[in-house]
Amino acid sequence: MSGRSKFIERGAHKGKGIAVFTSGGDSQGMNAAVRAVVRMGIYLGCKVYFIREGYQGLVDGEDHIVEANWSSVSCIIHKGGLLLDRPAVKISEKNGTSLLDELLAASQITAEQRQKYKTLQIVGLVGSIDNDFCGTDMTIGTDSALHRIIEATDAIMSTAYSHQRTFIMEVMGRHCGYLALVAALTSEADYVFYTRIPPPDDWQKRLCQKLEQERNLGQRLNIIIIAEGACDRYGNPITAEQVKKVVVDNIHQDTRISVLGHIQRGGNPSSFDRILGSRMGAEAVMALMEADEHTEPCVISLDGNQAVRLPLMECVKQTQAVAQAMAEKQWDKAVQLRGKSFMRNLETYKLLTRLKPPKEAFDERGHGKEGYVMAVMHIGAPACGMNAAVRSFRT
Repeated sequence: MSGRSKFIERGAHKGKGIAVFTSGGDSQGMNAAVRAVVRMGIYLGCKVYFIREGYQGLVDGEDHIVEANWSSVSCIIHKGGLLLDRPAVKISEKNGTSLLDELLAASQITAEQRQKYKTLQIVGLVGSIDNDFCGTDMTIGTDSALHRIIEATDAIMSTAYSHQRTFIMEVMGRHCGYLALVAALTSEADYVFYTRIPPPDDWQKRLCQKLEQERNLGQRLNIIIIAEGACDRYGNPITAEQVKKVVVDNIHQDTRISVLGHIQRGGNPSSFDRILGSRMGAEAVMALMEADEHTEPCVISLDGNQAVRLPLMECVKQTQAVAQAMAEKQWDKAVQLRGKSFMRNLETYKLLTRLKPPKEAFDERGHGKEGYVMAVMHIGAPACGMNAAVRSFRT
């Protein structure tokens, strides 16, 4: 055997131990990741342990450390919340060396044990509905949260259409804005406030002009998406109440606010998050089995459709660089640091919310410069998402 194949052999790592624990906020799909770690570890012959209550349980030990078996993770892949009490894997920079020294000094372990367990290998999985970690296309839980937002927005649009109302939907997202941006793209929202790029100084005027133009073209409703934590270019908060006041005072539209809150975090994970958690969990175990004392801590990320390993601290530094760029008001740099996926979503949203094509697309007589005529047609059976594809052709 050569390469990775030798690590797939069942029982190849008998006697090794793996501890799995979670910390931070809950995100859908983390139970799938825990399940994958346990079963992959057992398949390879390792002893797998649950650490309850996160890092505190790792320090306290005793009843907080429980050996897992195959059935311990049965029937959890479809559940939201978390099996281990404290959700979302989040890895610390600090290794266990100093703690071992303390235990040795207190005669709680022997010098032989200190030497034998001198290396603590760490592999991280990022569970976050905000998709706010650099180095991965998607974090575990983001897709499920987007499903909640889209379902709620779709339901509200029926009421908005019937009463010719404007609805302001407040979604989570902290300092990232990914949920707001993608929710706006997928729900055909007319305007979006997100935290990656603050709106222009005259956003009040632009917002009202856009909403009026839509209504003048025959649209009976308007949807505005706003991320919690949205702010202007000077750091002043932009709240849903503030946006509502602008709309009501200036164009007198019947306007309502809907704050989705923690409903976005709950519920069962989507199929994508179940697959993502499973693949990342299995890859994390493989990374542990292939590591040695010189291996740096890594994080399992999604690149395209592949689970890959990246240096943990490099991803942390890049994530911190995004926050620094925003603090320095370098908005374009912040978007670039966030990655190609975010940039493409942003550009697509801008294109699909234009009411008119750009002037440079036409000649002096108002005819298309290229002279092309495009037709759209369907063949075969219907498939979800085709209406979105047809809509995008207008650009």
